[in-house]
Amino acid sequence: QVQLVESGGGLVQPGGSLTLSCTASGHNFDRYTEAWFRQAPGKEREFVAALAWSFGPAYYADSVKGRFSILRNNAKNTVHLQMNSLKPEDTGVYFCAVSPSPLDSTAIFSALSYDYWSQGTQVTVSS
Repeated sequence: QVQLVESGGGLVQPGGSLTLSCTASGHNFDRYTEAWFRQAPGKEREFVAALAWSFGPAYYADSVKGRFSILRNNAKNTVHLQMNSLKPEDTGVYFCAVSPSPLDSTAIFSALSYDYWSQGTQVTVSS
């Protein structure tokens, strides 16, 4: 059974940094896609970043380009979301997600394309 366990959320001041981690277990997918989504109170879940299999390209939402980086540690089966220059509007519950197959450049942005999800971790950006 595929499990995604994430960590690293918390409270940070505007302009600060935070790194989220998501460790996957229970799968032997080959060319899978990993992504981060977030959901603010009263809003729909939105795409943040994705990494298309081991050495594929990274994709970012316009709102986080230049501030966030998605990185994978293949040896530890872990994907990280490094978040810099955080803003109050980055506040929300962050989820990592996995699709067991490669996704095209349209599908990669949709939450419906992912089959496995983590439990979510709260990120609050506030002074």
